[in-house]
Amino acid sequence: IRNIVTDNEETAKKMIQYLKEGRYGRATFLPLTALKAPDRLPGAAILREPGVLGLADTLVETKEEYRLAISSLLGRILVVDTIDHAAALARKYRYTLRIVTLEGESLAPGGSMTGGAYKSKSGLLGRNREIEELEKEIKSSIEQETGIRQRLEEIQTALELLGDDREELEETLREDGLKRNTLQVNVEHLMQEIAGQESSCRMLEEQIASLARQQSEINSGSKESNHRMEESRRREEELSQKNTRLAERGEETRIRLEEAQQQLTDLTLKIARLEEACAFARENMRRISDEILSFHEQQQAILLGAANSGREIGERQDEIAKLEQQAQVAGEMREAHKSRLLSCTQEKESLTARQAVLLEERERLGADSTLIEQELFRLNDRKQKLEEMREKRINYMWEEYELTLHEAENLHIAADCSELECKKKIQGLKEEIRSLGHVNVNAIEEYKEVAGRYEFLRTQHEDLVRGAEALQDIIADLDRGMKKQFSEKFADIQEEFNRTFCELFGGGKGTLELALEEEKDILECGVRIIAQPPGKKLQNMMQLSGGEKALTAIALLFAIQNLKPSPFCLLDEIEAALDDSNVVRFADYLHKLTNNTQFIVITHRRGTMTSADRLYGITMQEKGISTMVSVDLIEKELEEEISG
Repeated sequence: IRNIVTDNEETAKKMIQYLKEGRYGRATFLPLTALKAPDRLPGAAILREPGVLGLADTLVETKEEYRLAISSLLGRILVVDTIDHAAALARKYRYTLRIVTLEGESLAPGGSMTGGAYKSKSGLLGRNREIEELEKEIKSSIEQETGIRQRLEEIQTALELLGDDREELEETLREDGLKRNTLQVNVEHLMQEIAGQESSCRMLEEQIASLARQQSEINSGSKESNHRMEESRRREEELSQKNTRLAERGEETRIRLEEAQQQLTDLTLKIARLEEACAFARENMRRISDEILSFHEQQQAILLGAANSGREIGERQDEIAKLEQQAQVAGEMREAHKSRLLSCTQEKESLTARQAVLLEERERLGADSTLIEQELFRLNDRKQKLEEMREKRINYMWEEYELTLHEAENLHIAADCSELECKKKIQGLKEEIRSLGHVNVNAIEEYKEVAGRYEFLRTQHEDLVRGAEALQDIIADLDRGMKKQFSEKFADIQEEFNRTFCELFGGGKGTLELALEEEKDILECGVRIIAQPPGKKLQNMMQLSGGEKALTAIALLFAIQNLKPSPFCLLDEIEAALDDSNVVRFADYLHKLTNNTQFIVITHRRGTMTSADRLYGITMQEKGISTMVSVDLIEKELEEEISG
C-alpha cells in the first residue's frame, strides 16, 4: 500500500523525476530488478517454536514475479498466534526478532511492544476492513430493523388484544362490583334476620323457664294441676318443636351467610388478579415502547456512522497527499541551507571568541565594582557615625553654653575689638567659665582629631564619588555593547528561527519580534513569537493549537542550539503533543544536531526512538523486579550490514 512496484530502476527514476517536476509529493518505489531477498532468520528451529505460524512472506499469496518484493518487505517478520508466545520467543532470542501476532500486536528488536486498538483506522487496509464491517453492520441493522418491525407489529397486535382483554376485564370488574354490592346488601339483611331469630330464641328460652316454674307449682297442686301440667307439657313440646324449627332455620341462615362470605372472598381475589394483570400489561406496553425507541436510535447511529466513514476516507487521503508534498519541499529547502549553515558556523566561532573576551572583562569590572560598593558602604557608615558625633557636640554646646552652631560661628567672626576690651571680655568669660564649673580641657585636641578625620573621610568620599562615576561610565559602555551584541544575535536568531521553523513545519514562516514600548530598554523588553504554519494566516503563537505551539517552541530551541551548540542537552518529552509525522521531522532534525551536541531524550514516541543511536528502558519481566534494557542501534545496523 505504501510502496509502488516498478519493473526496473529506470522506471522508478522517471517517476521520481515526474514527482519532482510537478511537486506532487514523495513516494517509495520497489524496482524488481534492484530488490534483494533478506537473509532468513538464523536457524530453522525458530519456526518450530510454540505458537509460531511461519514467516510473513510465506503466509502471503502473490504472483511469482512479485515474490522478491514480498520477501524484501516481510522476509524477516515472524508471525505467532498470541502475544504470550511472542513475548516468550522474544525473550529467548534476546529481543533480536521482529514479531507480529494475529491480534495485531508487534514486538520490535530491542524489546519495544506495540498493541492496543485504534480509535480510527488510518491505513487503507484498515479503511477497507472498516467499510466492510460497516456494510455488514448496515445489513445486520437492516435485518434487525426488519425483525424489529415484525416484532413491533406483533407487539401492536398483542397490545390491541391486551386492550380488548382489558375492556373485558373492566366489564367483568364492573359486574363483579355489582354482585359484590348485592351480596353485601343480602348479607346485611341476613344479619338483621339472624339478629331477629336470636331475639326470638331468647324470648322462647324465657318462656321455657317460665313454664318450668309453673310445672313445679303444678306438681304440688291437685289433679287439675295435673291436667294443666299435661297441657303445659303439650305446649312445651309444641314450643320445643317450634324452637327446633327456628334452630334449623338459623343453621340454614348461617350456611347461607358463610356461602355469601366465600363468594365475597372469591370476588375480591379475582379483582386483585385482574388488577395485577392490568398492571403487568401496562408494564409490558411501557417496556415495548422503550425497546422501539432504542431500536430507532441504534438504526440512526448506524446510518450516521456509515455516512461519516466515507467522508473520513476522502479527508484522510487528501491529508496524506498534502503531507507528502510538504515533506518534498522540506527536503529541497534542507539542501539549499547547507552552504548558509557553514558560513554561519564560521561567523559563530569568531563571535564566540569575542564574547568570551568581553565576558572576562565584564567579570573583572564586576569584581572591582563589588569592592568599591563595599568600601562605599563602609565609608557611608563611618560618615553616619561622624554626623551623629557632630550632632552630639552641637547638643553638648547648647546644653553647656546655650549656644547654637550658627551663634558660635558669628561669635568667631565678630571678634573685632580692642585689646583692652578683649582682655576684659576674656576675663569676664573666664569668670563665667569658672562660675560654670569644670570644663573639658581636651575639647581642642578632640576637635583637631575629629576635623582631621573628617577631612580624611571627605577626601575618601570624593574619591569614591569619582570612582562611582567612572563605574557608571563603564556600565553604560557595557550596556551599549550588550545592546549591540543582543541586537546582532537577536537578528541571527530571527533568521535561524525562520529557517528552522520552515524545515520543521515543511513550509510557512516564523518571526521573532521585540515587544518594545516607548522609552523602554531593549535588554528588558519581551519577545513576541509570530508563526505562520503552511496553509494558515500569520498569527500570534498563543492562537495556535497545542501541537503547533509545541513544534514552534522546538523550532526556537533548535534555532538557538544551531547558533551556539551545547556539548550536552537533555530533552524531556518535548514532542509529546506532536502527531506522528511531526515526530518524524523532529527526530530527523534532532539527529542532524548530534554532530556538535550529545542529546538524551526522554520519550514514549515511536518515531523518536527509531531515530535514536541507543535505547534505554525499564521492564518488569517478573513481578516486583525491574530490569534495565539497552539496545545499541548503530552496532545492530553495522552487524546487519556486515552479515548482509
